[in-house]
Amino acid sequence: MGYILLLLATLAWSFVGVLVKTASTMVDSSIVSFARFFFGVIFLGVYLFIRDGKLQLRMGMKWIWIGAIGKAANYTFENIALKIGYSYGNILVQPVQTVVLLFAAGLLFNEKITARGWIAAAFCVVGVIVVGWNGTPIGKLAEGSGLTSVLFTLAGIGAAVHVLSQRMLLKKMDNGNMNLSVFFLSTLIVTVPIPIQSQGFIGPVSVWAWGALVLLGIITGLSFYWFAEAIKRVPFAVVAIVGNCTVLFALLWSFLFFQEPITIYLISGTFIFVAGILLLNFPIPRRSVKGLRRSPTTLNN
Repeated sequence: MGYILLLLATLAWSFVGVLVKTASTMVDSSIVSFARFFFGVIFLGVYLFIRDGKLQLRMGMKWIWIGAIGKAANYTFENIALKIGYSYGNILVQPVQTVVLLFAAGLLFNEKITARGWIAAAFCVVGVIVVGWNGTPIGKLAEGSGLTSVLFTLAGIGAAVHVLSQRMLLKKMDNGNMNLSVFFLSTLIVTVPIPIQSQGFIGPVSVWAWGALVLLGIITGLSFYWFAEAIKRVPFAVVAIVGNCTVLFALLWSFLFFQEPITIYLISGTFIFVAGILLLNFPIPRRSVKGLRRSPTTLNN
């Protein structure tokens, strides 16, 4: 069962770019952000109610608010970037998140950044730069890929803040109700600017676009739970490898669904930052293990 849940989460996250791009043909990015949280809260709430017979919303905890703000920023910047850029662009979120979490571990939790950590961070940064550049002439970067890279970087920072909140909250709450509380607040946060800045429906109404919005909600509501359950049952190495295959699937879907160009720069940069993420996540064999095993970098979509 653990392998099925891991595969479900990985495949679900890999489709995010394609689904956001599809939904954006009907509504603007503000509505997409709202729908991802709104439908996510509904699906996760229904699941938890069936499982536990009750829902536990916790609004008074500092890290709930921090996580909600981070996740709202993650989705907001990611959806804007996906609308104006390629559907595979959100592969940049994960390496940015990894680097931010690495430095946060040193600054907030006084964890020593090892030589392996610095090397992994360098790989992630170089990979992001190569993907963001993608062979574009320097003078044109600000017009296209440069802007989307900045937006995806901001999305990655927001995702990292959400992961940090999870680390703090899991000491006090179960995974399901924690995410329900965070996503509920995130829904409220992204709703506030809609009456002022949203254009609402900007294109033809279609079954495909509505389906994309609903599927994005399912991914938001359930994929984190699937992944959390999977890492309890699946060997560490398998989680690290399969979980990071999300970016490779995302590239495949972007080509199959939108015929987006897959360049040598894109492939090279992707393999560089995936190597960095794997380097950071794989444990170093030890004769004896004391304390808690490091958990893989949480993916956020």
